[in-house]
Amino acid sequence: MMIEQLKAMPKYEAYKDSGVEWLGQIPVHWNSKRIKFLFNIGRGRVISQQELDDSGIYPVYSSQTKDNGILGYINSYDFDCTQITWTTDGANAGTVFLRKGKHNCTNVCGTLQPKYLNLSVEFISNGLSVAAQYYKRPDTNGAKIMNGEMAEIFVPIPPHTEQITIAAFLDRKTAQIDQAVAIKDKQIALLKERKQILIQNAVTRGLNPDAPMRDSSVEWIGEIPAHWLVKRAKYLFREIDERSVSGDEELLSVSHMTGVTPRSEKNVTMFMAEDYTGSKTCQKDDLVFNIMWAWMGALGVSDRLGIVSSAYGIFRQLKGNTFNSKYLEFLLKTTGYIEHYNKISTGLHSSRLRFYSHMFFAMELGFPSKEEQDEIVAHIETESAKIDRAISIQQQQIDKLKEYKAILIDSAVTGKIRVLELVESSVPELADSLVA
Repeated sequence: MMIEQLKAMPKYEAYKDSGVEWLGQIPVHWNSKRIKFLFNIGRGRVISQQELDDSGIYPVYSSQTKDNGILGYINSYDFDCTQITWTTDGANAGTVFLRKGKHNCTNVCGTLQPKYLNLSVEFISNGLSVAAQYYKRPDTNGAKIMNGEMAEIFVPIPPHTEQITIAAFLDRKTAQIDQAVAIKDKQIALLKERKQILIQNAVTRGLNPDAPMRDSSVEWIGEIPAHWLVKRAKYLFREIDERSVSGDEELLSVSHMTGVTPRSEKNVTMFMAEDYTGSKTCQKDDLVFNIMWAWMGALGVSDRLGIVSSAYGIFRQLKGNTFNSKYLEFLLKTTGYIEHYNKISTGLHSSRLRFYSHMFFAMELGFPSKEEQDEIVAHIETESAKIDRAISIQQQQIDKLKEYKAILIDSAVTGKIRVLELVESSVPELADSLVA
């Protein structure tokens, strides 16, 4: 629907070949010029994390895209102007920002200060955000657009009044789209929170809200249904240290986000050994802790045979069918349990905490019968699927909004749509429906 709206928007009467591949046809009265003829090209400076000051006044912009690129603040500034900056290298290479007032930039930011007063920096920043994606080159760290390469980039140049009009149009429209995206991001966050509450309540209190409760006698577990058990892990599990003979089993990793998953499913290439013979192995339904990151909830129950790091702890149920594997993982990732790992783990500071097997064996678990666990897991999966579908719908809408925003900017700055006519006419706000 949004893309159809764009296609229906008015066009200019006549077009010409721009002579620039990425631009294609532009309105006949427009021009295109290289950045080096329009801007003085510079670069930020090296600003270390140690220089940042919590009480600083002036922002330091870096290569990151979150928080509008703000790395932190210091009490001095290198720039007091309106200028365009871009990320020179890395994963975000070619990302363009408009910066105003007193600020600083790190050395991974290039700077563009206009040579002429009749140049709308706002318009050019929009045009450059499109153009830069065609000029960045692959690099070992992601991509690059260095100063010399930026200098050669062609951008469209309409008459100054049109530059101002297009920039104002895009500022208004993109703000509406960004608002709609922010609303949907918030809805996704609320849905994810609802899912966590669903799981937390189900695995720690059961499904019957009227079930009698009792004190577990464990401060961090609190109340549990009266018929549930409380047992120390040492009476439920034994530690496993089995080793691979061939090293051919699937390599697994453990994280707080995904639990136990194949390394092949992750974008990780470092620390890969040539030979895994003699490595620790786990079996299906084994509980695996990442000893170094358990305090963050880095644990899970494996759904397959595999090789794991020697820095992982592996535990197997003493009596089979005591736990539904999914229930066990849900339970051990609830807030109370993770807070307990954090509290008893040892280390000099948070990033060096370790959760060892004797700590696990000493802790208590509160849980129902296997049959009730199965019911709880079935309930969680049914209700979680509904929430996941709602999240997926919201994410699809966000993706469409972002696609629409990109196409809208591209269409406006290249003259594929006639913005001047739109602004002067009574055409309704295109993005109004997106915010609703």
